[in-house]
Amino acid sequence: MYQTDPPRPAKEALPTMYDLPSEDPEQPGLPDEFHAFQPQLLRETFSPPDYPADQVFVASDLNLYYDPQHTLWYKRPDWFAAVGVSRLYEQRDLRLSYVIWQEGVAPFVVVELLSPGTEKEDLGKTLREISQPPTKWEVYERILRVPYYIVFDRYTDKLQAFQLVADRYSDLNLSTPQIWMPSLQLGLGLWQGYYQGIERLWLRWYDADGNWLPTPVEQESQRAEKLAAKLRELGFDPNQ
Repeated sequence: MYQTDPPRPAKEALPTMYDLPSEDPEQPGLPDEFHAFQPQLLRETFSPPDYPADQVFVASDLNLYYDPQHTLWYKRPDWFAAVGVSRLYEQRDLRLSYVIWQEGVAPFVVVELLSPGTEKEDLGKTLREISQPPTKWEVYERILRVPYYIVFDRYTDKLQAFQLVADRYSDLNLSTPQIWMPSLQLGLGLWQGYYQGIERLWLRWYDADGNWLPTPVEQESQRAEKLAAKLRELGFDPNQ
């Protein structure tokens, strides 16, 4: 049982996205380059085929408000995606935060990138006082009931995945570092390659055929290669 405030009067309006922005003066900036590049790669390759682009919302380092009884409580996932919800706030504005009692749709997948200071909480190994907000694990598992929770440690390249089964997270036994999500018709796995000029293992999305989904830069490069091949077929030198 979570400690809750007494019921609010019906006439009292809950705060909106505009009252609950994502900026937090006590947590300025991002901790390192990886925490900027990895979420960007996830965003660029996340394209579930059964959802139009205007019904997919992805975010990184954005405040996620989850409890209408404690409207200032939030978590800030490194990356999350919600499907079946408008890309824009009320179909017209870029979001300042993600407010669950307004959106009505919880994230489908959350990704946390481990760091030494957050590892225990990210893996559900911390306890809290009853008067304190719930931990990340409790929020994702018991309150928002996020179907997939992914944790990646870039220092050890260890990927862990948890799926919501019977109200609790079940640790998926990964024989290979890949997680297929049938409801999305997408998979998430570790890819060895160059991104932003850096070669390492990166998390990225793949399709039902096992193909890594391309970034916009890769798509443009593929189009250029096809055009060059067509020009050669017609007897032209694409370099001229």
